[in-house]
Amino acid sequence: MAFTRRETMLAGVGAAIGGDAAIGASPRRPNIVFIMADDLGWGDLSCYGATDFRTPHLDHLAAQGVRFTDAYANSCVCSPTRVALMTGRYQYRLRAGLEEPIKERPSEALGLPPSHPTLASLLKRSGYSTCLVGKWHMGHLPRFGPLKSGYDQFFGIASGGADYFTHKNRGGRSDLYENETLVEQTGYLTDLLTNRAVKYVGDAAQAPRPFLLSLHYTAPHWPWEGPADAARAAELKELFDFGGGSLATYAEMVRSMDEGVGRVLAAVDQAGVADDTIVVFTSDNGGERFSRMWPLVGEKGDLLEGGIRVPAIARYPGRVPRGVVSPQVAITMDWTATLLAMAGAPADPGFPLDGQDLSQVIQGSAPPFPRRLFWRFVGQRQAAVRDGDLKYLRVGQHQYLFDLRRDPRERANLAEVHPGRMDELRQAFATWNAAMLPDSDVEGYEVGPDRLAGRPASTMK
Repeated sequence: MAFTRRETMLAGVGAAIGGDAAIGASPRRPNIVFIMADDLGWGDLSCYGATDFRTPHLDHLAAQGVRFTDAYANSCVCSPTRVALMTGRYQYRLRAGLEEPIKERPSEALGLPPSHPTLASLLKRSGYSTCLVGKWHMGHLPRFGPLKSGYDQFFGIASGGADYFTHKNRGGRSDLYENETLVEQTGYLTDLLTNRAVKYVGDAAQAPRPFLLSLHYTAPHWPWEGPADAARAAELKELFDFGGGSLATYAEMVRSMDEGVGRVLAAVDQAGVADDTIVVFTSDNGGERFSRMWPLVGEKGDLLEGGIRVPAIARYPGRVPRGVVSPQVAITMDWTATLLAMAGAPADPGFPLDGQDLSQVIQGSAPPFPRRLFWRFVGQRQAAVRDGDLKYLRVGQHQYLFDLRRDPRERANLAEVHPGRMDELRQAFATWNAAMLPDSDVEGYEVGPDRLAGRPASTMK
């Protein structure tokens, strides 16, 4: 997919608003449906260039709103990004956000503190009903959990991954919860999550309060199981599933999620609240071995673009123009600030947000603005800064400077071409990093034998 100014500029916003957003808007505060995929690569949707399979429902969602070319996850693995989404802050400000990711074993210390304001708790305080369907992965009961962090309802898994059919986590323990009670249900997990989300939309739309539905799919995270793979699930001994999967299986997993999104969007339409509902879709980090990231390189666990750049789509009929492709640089924690602003829900001044409110940009009333974003990752001692089109990257002892607009594959190291900018971004990272919690006691990301060809970052030495 080409990165051209002509394609991504917002020149068509005025015309799009003329046909759409000029329609009178309802005074009702918006409902919010926030959908997060798990390990979905930047190019895994057909509207982002996928050719092996189609994702018609997410493509249609993109056609109805804004699709971002330069959206990022707060981390290249799961739970840190989720901590950033919940808090609207760099995850490195919280101990739980340092983990890469939070492990299966319960801990009294590692989890999202119930005392910390969250997207859900701030919206709830402002009169919203709130529900999380899907993956939590921010600490274990009895100390941590969705109901302790602002959600009224929860249906899903607490850990980092579960079998799609047995619903057991990597430790072999049942992990499907109804609120804080383990439950047993039969079915493919993606479908069970979709079913519950559809029911919640139908029920919540009839109530007088606006609602937040956080639909955090576990797909297309391992194990590599499509809807017809129940027999394989019965034989699987290790959820990391190093010996499993294929492009065909991966396609079925993504298609199943896409169909689920279509069913949820249909439920919003059928409930008569589509014009009053903001829908956002994104992923928690880059994809794994079966994902398509072209033209990016890297994958989950890397601060190369393929590990952190993700799909992002926003729709709000009558407010967000249709069919816009935006070059606005964005990051997960921006959605927290943006949704709070659009809902008229104030943030807690005791916990200032790091995310930026993008509502004016996505509504077409302001142009994209420059960003300076930071990442760090214990695995391979990685660090990154994006500043405008430039990116500083450190992998171990090796340092790079890339122009992402000209070189999205991060091949041409400009460190010696622009030494002043290199030093500036390296110092900016050091200053920012000094304000975050130290990570000296954090275990690095677990690298599995599926990376038979070596980590992409190691090829850059």
